[in-house]
Amino acid sequence: MIAAAHAAFERWLERRLPAADSWALTQRSVYIVPTRAGLAFAATLLAMLLASINYQLNLGYVLTFLLAGAGVVSMHQTHGTLRGLVLHLKPPRPGHAGDAATVEIVLTNPGRRTRHGIALHWRRRAGGDGGFAWCDVAAGAQAAVQLAFVPAQRGWHPLPQVVAETVFPLGLFRAWTVWRPASRVLAWPRPETPPPPLPTATAQPGETAAPATGQGGEEFDGVRHYRRGDSLRRIVWKKVAQTGELVSRDARADGRRELWLDWADTGGDTERRLARLAAWVLACERAGRPWGLRLPGRELAPGSGDERRRAALDLLAGWPG
Repeated sequence: MIAAAHAAFERWLERRLPAADSWALTQRSVYIVPTRAGLAFAATLLAMLLASINYQLNLGYVLTFLLAGAGVVSMHQTHGTLRGLVLHLKPPRPGHAGDAATVEIVLTNPGRRTRHGIALHWRRRAGGDGGFAWCDVAAGAQAAVQLAFVPAQRGWHPLPQVVAETVFPLGLFRAWTVWRPASRVLAWPRPETPPPPLPTATAQPGETAAPATGQGGEEFDGVRHYRRGDSLRRIVWKKVAQTGELVSRDARADGRRELWLDWADTGGDTERRLARLAAWVLACERAGRPWGLRLPGRELAPGSGDERRRAALDLLAGWPG
């Protein structure tokens, strides 16, 4: 019964909250209730009022209504701290499944007074770390806060609902709003660890030279002595560690041989295959080697660079499983 009522409330809340990456806080979207301290404060005022009536204490009346007035002003200030703010979500960057993806939210204060003690957090702990991010927003300025979202598996994930709240200035009232972002976070496959050895590069037509192999099965094909100006990404550090000789990978040799990361060279279920391909993509980029990707019915031509890496990981993230 309780679970059904909770599910019905969640459906009602989603219908009431439109999905948007910008959320303006108005009179209708900011809620306020007394805190425990506020309820205790109200009970104290009631006791003071009864005592003043019973003993006819004029100063008791003055103190009681003075404190009551301060409480009413506090309620107005608490609600006004959120009212008028605009929350904007920056496009979230993709990351690997199981790693924390940072979501940045910008708060804009168009008013003429500084807003203090604003906290943002996920409404539900699922998918996030449950922590609070606090900030102050100066008058006519902006402030940015970051929340961590941890996707459990690869693919697209909707962001949880965000809560912005404050108890400023006296902690007697809590004002809050609930925001449902429209953006989604893309989670790439978690790479296999430890990284598996790269597949053997294949020779193009007319190329017959076989790659040299170092100890432990590590490939050192197409290497030459280090030259001043060589990029650090082209240095074969594993061979340097084994022989003490500083060598670089020969770009001309890389151009004659093609390294294909092929679905057929992996094994296991779909997730294990994708994890191995993701590890190979990252290993090739760290080594600065051009590579191509082959999937059933899909192919990325050999190349390198951040755009190629992201395109391959995006393709692996959305691969049907």
